[in-house]
Amino acid sequence: MNDTLTGLYDRPKFIDTLSELVRYAGEYSAPVGLLVIDVQRFHKINKNFGHSAGDVVLLAVADVLKNVCREDDFLARIGDDQFALLLSRVANVGHAQLAASKIQRLLEPPVRLEHREIQCAVVVGISLFPSYASDADTLLQTAEFALEQAKLKKEPVGVPVNKIEEEISEEWDIEVSLDQAIARSELRVFFQPKISLATGNPVGAEALVRWDSPTRGLVSPQVFLPMAETIGFMKPMTIWMLNSALRLSTDWTRKWGRLSVAVNIPPSILDQPDFTDLVLNADKLWERDNVDLCLEVVEESLVSDIEVAFKKLSLLRDHGIRISIDDFGTGYSSLSYFRDLPTDELKIDQSFIKGLKTDMSNIHIVSLIIEMAHRFGLQVIAEGVEDREIVSYLKKKKCDQVQGFYFAKPMPAEEFSDWLNAFKPITDEPE
Repeated sequence: MNDTLTGLYDRPKFIDTLSELVRYAGEYSAPVGLLVIDVQRFHKINKNFGHSAGDVVLLAVADVLKNVCREDDFLARIGDDQFALLLSRVANVGHAQLAASKIQRLLEPPVRLEHREIQCAVVVGISLFPSYASDADTLLQTAEFALEQAKLKKEPVGVPVNKIEEEISEEWDIEVSLDQAIARSELRVFFQPKISLATGNPVGAEALVRWDSPTRGLVSPQVFLPMAETIGFMKPMTIWMLNSALRLSTDWTRKWGRLSVAVNIPPSILDQPDFTDLVLNADKLWERDNVDLCLEVVEESLVSDIEVAFKKLSLLRDHGIRISIDDFGTGYSSLSYFRDLPTDELKIDQSFIKGLKTDMSNIHIVSLIIEMAHRFGLQVIAEGVEDREIVSYLKKKKCDQVQGFYFAKPMPAEEFSDWLNAFKPITDEPE
């Protein structure tokens, strides 16, 4: 029952041993510590340098863990890029943190490959029995939960907080409910308008997903979107958003001429082999003669495989679908690919817009993005616009469109249709 690559125990043996140690610890009041160690960027190492490089990294991590492991401890490889270290005779969480710190320290030197070196980073999730768990299953759950929280916070080590079991139970309930949200018609489309600074008229809107839970009310996207990614719900939710946004936009007024409806496309969806078919099928199903579909993608989406991403986006543009690079300036901007970027517009990240009044560097960045985009024939949208002074500045710099609370907050579909009908053109600067 050993892992063939590292020679460590495998997951089934780990599960059996975990149960035995926890049962023994319960009988003899001997606390048990659990460290779950996750190798960061492992899939990218495999993809960029080959599986042999990935094997070298795993062996390096295994060697470090063997160095940390004491005679009475238990070490196993429990997943492709995960290891588990069971610590016996642990007095408190501080002792487990010392072990985690030693692992981090021993992995600081880069791993040497044939022609290069790779920095091998890990994140460690910690839990203790009986301090944070009442049985073996919960001990593993709390360690994995601490690991995920550390990843979200971009911290090297995660430790359970008080009432961790209740938090895990609550998160589990949300995940189960979210998985049924489409079938139960609980998802909603909200629209936030985009305004042309040249004409003062609305030119379209960004479609934003909201979850109207019958037991929790409107759940924040910051809460449920990471969960959707974790449970594999992002793809069906994105398909639902595409079709729903297009369907709802067919009822928009024609008084403002041709409008656009923008839908966010997560990086994981752009990577899907059937991505272009999903978009084209939805676009064809909801044929419109007054609304253009726009896809908002973040720069991160283009990095994993630039050539493939460019081909997909170029194909969609050939079919009349607009492409917008969202949160521009915060990702992997590079002039080496900017010239050939298959896009129609750039959205300046709101962190730069909100900082226009307080930080001169933000003024320079925004001015540079607008000038550079216009030189390449691209439109520029500023998001997160919240006051008149910023609107005036952006208009002076010839930014094309703006979006933000100063004009309107995201609103339900029915309310947005009424807003479009009642909107009065903005002349000069908004009052």
